[in-house]
Amino acid sequence: MTSTHTFDLLGVGNPIMDLLAHVDDSFLRTNVAGDKGGMILVDDDDIASLVRKVHGEVATQPGGAAANATLGAARLGLRTSFLGKIGGDITAEHYYSNFTGAGGDGSRFKRTSLPNGRCLSLVTPDGQRTLRTHLGAAMTLHADEISVADFQGARHAHIEGYLLFNPALADKVMTCARDAGCTLSIDLASFEVVHAARDWIFHQLSQGVDIVFANEDEASALFQRRDDFESFARELAGFGGIAAVKLGAEGAWIAQGKELHRIAPVRAPRVIDTTGAGDSWAAGFLFGHLSGSPIATAGAIGSVMGCETVQHLGAAIPDVHWPRVRTQVNALLSG
Repeated sequence: MTSTHTFDLLGVGNPIMDLLAHVDDSFLRTNVAGDKGGMILVDDDDIASLVRKVHGEVATQPGGAAANATLGAARLGLRTSFLGKIGGDITAEHYYSNFTGAGGDGSRFKRTSLPNGRCLSLVTPDGQRTLRTHLGAAMTLHADEISVADFQGARHAHIEGYLLFNPALADKVMTCARDAGCTLSIDLASFEVVHAARDWIFHQLSQGVDIVFANEDEASALFQRRDDFESFARELAGFGGIAAVKLGAEGAWIAQGKELHRIAPVRAPRVIDTTGAGDSWAAGFLFGHLSGSPIATAGAIGSVMGCETVQHLGAAIPDVHWPRVRTQVNALLSG
């Protein structure tokens, strides 16, 4: 890491409060349109209606793809901040307090008086999560509110794919980050995002993106074919950056130039909820990479983080487990 930057990592995305509920597959078939495992934007009334139909407790936990990754990296030791818009309600205050309490810098949040964004994560017995999101305050972040100053002092900017639903905002973020001298990563976020923004993604890759994170569904949607995921990693890396193709419980492929690594998974004894697992994997990889580790080591750290996350409800690893996680990560760094 370098002392010439105020922050090692600046996350950019939608600061969303997660609502988490256990449901069975019949609940999805009866009450939820769209594919299992996907994310669809809805109205807040739609979320409220689904919550009323859920039998059992609905847990509340701060989320948002880039925010999850940023906070995970902060808990591992990176200096982090976040760029996104929160609301003016108690949900927003809880979100802000959680972020700063976990070690993140809150000075780059933007605010509005509107309610904070929310995401309902419907978790089935296989641990798969199906997301319905109302962006709320986050949706009002406008390209005109973004400037190079938001990125100054940050070494690396990590952008979540959900911003791609607003192409003008995503363009401004990428331009300002590059102008500030940040290295860049993009997590493609979901296959729905990729279907909506394939041309934008390929344009940005041609302009230069240092790291691209995709899971198997997102990679298939981007290239519009089924293939070996090793091939997807190589093809993404052909644009000049690092490509990480995440395979869930099967690990990942990472490619950079002529390097290609199969990253072994860390097996979870029991999968409770896959919400945020990919974000935690990205957190581990970014921590390792920005700490100067080889990409294979960074990928192994990602696997540790992803495995720990799926053993708990929601994207956050409970405080009591962090000492053990850090011990595992430190062993990889020193090995």
